[in-house]
Amino acid sequence: MLKRLLHIYFFCFVGFSAAAQLCSGSLGDPVVNITFSGFGASSYARNYNFVSTSCPLDGSYTITNQTSGCFGGTWHSLLTDHTGGDNFMLVNASFDPGDFYVDTISGLCPNTTYEFAAWIVNVLNRSGGGIRPNITFKIEKLDGTVLASYDTGDIPDTPSPQWKQFGVFFATPINEARIVLRMTNNAPGGIGNDLAIDDITFRPCGADVNANIIDYGDSVHLCEGDPTTFNFESSISSDYVNPVYSWQLSTDRGKSWSDIAGSASLYFQRMATGAGDYWYRLAVNEASTAGLASCIIASNPLKINVHANPLVNAGTDKVLISGNDVTLSAAATGEDLSYQWSPDEAISAIDVLRPVVQPLADIQYQLLATSRYGCTGKDSVNVRVVKNIFVPNAFTPNGDGRNDQWRVPFIDPALEAETVVFNRHGQVVYRSKAEVISWDGKVKGALQPSGVYIYIIKIGKLQFTGTITLIQ
Repeated sequence: MLKRLLHIYFFCFVGFSAAAQLCSGSLGDPVVNITFSGFGASSYARNYNFVSTSCPLDGSYTITNQTSGCFGGTWHSLLTDHTGGDNFMLVNASFDPGDFYVDTISGLCPNTTYEFAAWIVNVLNRSGGGIRPNITFKIEKLDGTVLASYDTGDIPDTPSPQWKQFGVFFATPINEARIVLRMTNNAPGGIGNDLAIDDITFRPCGADVNANIIDYGDSVHLCEGDPTTFNFESSISSDYVNPVYSWQLSTDRGKSWSDIAGSASLYFQRMATGAGDYWYRLAVNEASTAGLASCIIASNPLKINVHANPLVNAGTDKVLISGNDVTLSAAATGEDLSYQWSPDEAISAIDVLRPVVQPLADIQYQLLATSRYGCTGKDSVNVRVVKNIFVPNAFTPNGDGRNDQWRVPFIDPALEAETVVFNRHGQVVYRSKAEVISWDGKVKGALQPSGVYIYIIKIGKLQFTGTITLIQ
């Protein structure tokens, strides 16, 4: 079934047909938005048969989210609806001209100007050479009195599918919030006159309302923690007798809006906030219909985009054997980040996240990450340089809690040191890589005999060899 969806969001029209009679002032949110959400027959279709196929025959229609390969390729393939996320109504015209869509629209505001609009595409491609769709839209009172009428004229066939918006604006009766929408197909069917229709909207149309951020235009990008306040101002044409105002805020990029308390003025001061996208607009209504969303129009949105500062972790501190090098293990998250390490000393590159360093003495490196909007985050890491490693030459794994393990201090796992210990028969009794060097004198849980053992420790291009004595 067709669903009328009441959306509270700001909708920017693009790609209007040049001849469409659309609102020249400011618009409100769609009071009615028929998106053809869901599959199934429409109760608004007239004189046409509903079919479930995506290639309906003459005098039939369907509700679908795609059509392709119809009638030997003479129809365009439509793989999405107008907005790319729902369904559309697909109509193959009957042989006789006439009404194909009639609906009673309710929930409007009496004595108010509205814009009716709908998106239509001629699905016959240029190679078809057939009849072109030609639609008349009529907005009527419940008794059939015509309030407004608009003819699309012949909608041309094109090499590729092109959605075009057509519409007309009208004023609702003084004491009636309902109207009848009638769509009439003026052309005969047969070969051609096939169309898709989507996003039928009714939006209040009123005075021209313009808003701006004083000294900044209509959008600002800033970083989290920026204390700047911004002043908004708006101007409105003289169409209203007794206008009432309210600034509104959206934190979901215009999908929904809420009034800001105490903002009933053409001016507003915006205080600093945390990170996020903050959109503002001025909503305007006549005092006589204040509070009725179906009567409100709104200005263009003002966008304050507060970008989060990058999160930076320069990595764990490192221990470096003199003459060797080490890779810094930094990480950062943010928007299109660039990097800068300092100082520029004994480092392979200052603009990468994980440079290789080879300092001669202890040093602290600082990483600064900068986003595309100039937001920054920083962190530091210490690199300790030792001239040599101290390898104990004896240990006593007798369980007395003293010197029970052979440990080599200052060997950071990040150095990826590879250690091997052999007994006097050349058998490996201990092996480790990229770990803290620590042997308890056992092999598979069995304590090894007292004696002299040989070790080899490789750290990068350095190698250390010697003996250790196990004393029970």
